[in-house]
Amino acid sequence: MNRTMVFAKRNLMEMSRDVLSYIFCVGFPLIMMILMTLVNSGIPKKSGMDIFNIDNLTGGIIVFGHTFIMLFTALNVSKDRSGSFLIRLFSSPMKSSEFANGYILPNIIVALMQGILAIVSAMIVSLIIDFKLSVAGLLLGVVSAIPSAVFFIALGLIFGTLFNEKSAPGMSSVVISLGSFVGGIWFDAEHAGGAMGKICKCTPFYYATKAVRSAIHMEFGMEEYVIPMIIITVTAIVLIVLASVLFKTKMKADLS
Repeated sequence: MNRTMVFAKRNLMEMSRDVLSYIFCVGFPLIMMILMTLVNSGIPKKSGMDIFNIDNLTGGIIVFGHTFIMLFTALNVSKDRSGSFLIRLFSSPMKSSEFANGYILPNIIVALMQGILAIVSAMIVSLIIDFKLSVAGLLLGVVSAIPSAVFFIALGLIFGTLFNEKSAPGMSSVVISLGSFVGGIWFDAEHAGGAMGKICKCTPFYYATKAVRSAIHMEFGMEEYVIPMIIITVTAIVLIVLASVLFKTKMKADLS
């Protein structure tokens, strides 16, 4: 456990030194919240389109922020692999699970910080536009977003393990675009019909967003919250196990 914490601290320090991590992990999601709120102000109420209402938007922005944590996880792991740092560490008594946890833990901290900033920003925006938000719901939304954060961090760990530092960010960017769309962050996937609606509901991205939004709305029914939370949690666990196995296999191959 001590080795994991030392390694996690090192990775957290690496992220804190990177200016781009502040821009993309913190700044960009908050800018999108402001922009989408402005867009929403121009949508007629009679249209019935509420996807950009601050309560729905906040849940989407929290999950959107996780996609950038995935990007930096992939970049961090691929950079470590390209040098001799991980090779030296892998010859130490550290286990593959300790390596994986060393990357996961600091990024969960970043995800929680993202969530807190998102709800503070949402509360400020709600006061400006006179929209009532539940503080308890916002806090529950941040907690409910933890499985989503783990899911995206695991994807980042997988991409960083399988691809080099040039290819890993590219793969992450594809998932950022795909996840934002089919996850229903920027359009109403909840009420989308036809093939598009079915595709969205076959992806874990959709359930990650739905679980967080339901928590913010204080809706904890089986279909609204419980099933989405089970799906995203199980998916996150499977990906973490897969990431640990792939990481161990890849590092052994790199050492041989």
